[in-house]
Amino acid sequence: MPKFSIVVGLLLIALGGIAYFAFAAPDERSWTALIPAFAGIPICAFGILATVPGKRKLAMHVIVLFALLGCIAPLGRLIPTSIKNGFVCDVKSGTMIAMSALCLVLLVACIKSFIAARKA
Repeated sequence: MPKFSIVVGLLLIALGGIAYFAFAAPDERSWTALIPAFAGIPICAFGILATVPGKRKLAMHVIVLFALLGCIAPLGRLIPTSIKNGFVCDVKSGTMIAMSALCLVLLVACIKSFIAARKA
């Protein structure tokens, strides 16, 4: 799981970088496009920490916390906006959906790993 967490963290960092540098015009860039990267950095950092034998349990629990927040936060913005204005499939919505999906995959994988570790 630590390696998978690092990969998901790097994907979130890349998603934030792409959303900021590639999808927005230079005069319209906002730091909020980097939010996936802000979630990916601690996931990646704690994934690296989880490779240390005595720190794995703590690090993986922190990763699950960030994955849960990374899954819920974009949906908390996307759902009310879609209800109010109707769903618009644009770069912002795509970035929020991608962030939620990546974090949900990580969250489910971590929970399955926790269950398997508990049984063992």
